[in-house]
Amino acid sequence: MIGFEHPLMILLGIAFIPIIIFLPSRFRNPFALSLPLGAPGGIPFKPPFKGERLIRILKILEICGVFILFLAAAGPVSKSSERVWLNRGADILFVLDISPSMAGIDMDGRSRFDAARDLIRSFAENRPSDAVGLAAVGYDAALLVPPTVDRRALFSRLDALRVAELGDGTALGMGLATAAFHLQNSAAPRRSAILITDGENNAGAIHPETAAAMLGELGVALWVVGVGSGGAIPIDYVDPFTRMRRTGIFDSRFDPESLLAISRAGEGTYIPAPSGEALALAFSRIDAGEMTVSRSGSLIRRNPRHVPLIAAAMAIFAALALIRRYVLGAWV
Repeated sequence: MIGFEHPLMILLGIAFIPIIIFLPSRFRNPFALSLPLGAPGGIPFKPPFKGERLIRILKILEICGVFILFLAAAGPVSKSSERVWLNRGADILFVLDISPSMAGIDMDGRSRFDAARDLIRSFAENRPSDAVGLAAVGYDAALLVPPTVDRRALFSRLDALRVAELGDGTALGMGLATAAFHLQNSAAPRRSAILITDGENNAGAIHPETAAAMLGELGVALWVVGVGSGGAIPIDYVDPFTRMRRTGIFDSRFDPESLLAISRAGEGTYIPAPSGEALALAFSRIDAGEMTVSRSGSLIRRNPRHVPLIAAAMAIFAALALIRRYVLGAWV
């Protein structure tokens, strides 16, 4: 939204226009005597173009330039409203399993990975005051985005994430230990780690129950979401290293007991999600369980916009000066 800090300057500029129009022309001396050029009785001299029309155009440009300066003096500003949070929300770190089995298609026609990724995005969008981060688990574990309120950074990395990006394996203990390390010094009023996985721990140097106990000792709320079910499951993904597409049927050895043991070790909550609908309900349950009180206000930002107007007026006056000097100066 554009506004003016001194709107009376616009009215003054409008009132000044008639003064400029009725002032004697700067291009003609009112006391000069008009004499025809050419031999007596011959053809009178004619300029190569109609100077009177050009002079009128220059007069209009001069008026525009002056009025633009009055607009600049009126203090144009663009105003934008920005929502600001007056208190700190929770620090929430998602630990997402990206092992190849997460490409299994048993989430109502979608892969486990795609369904979980979309729900993480929706969860973060609905909690703007909370700092949301992302860690990934494969053969190894890595923090991809620390807890942040910058949703653009979070979503950019989330969109770029690929199945098997961290190798073939499921190092659940490493993923939970990564969450514990990055949440231990957080000053947020509430800290939470949300593990989303479809398998048992088969890689890494840290046992998942040990890492879960670390989270419990730190006072970090732990949620364990078991995605998928057992049996023959279709799979389809592109290997990020070989760029080869891998499709077929794999034997899903989903082990809810091990995931339940992890949640108990961290004094957390285990939620099974054998379908896409159940996974959505799991996220709704987590959202309700992680309720925080948020207070917000509006910040009005004012950005001055007078510089482009002054530059435009100066460009007009410079063009007028050049035309007067090099076009009209020879015969007016």
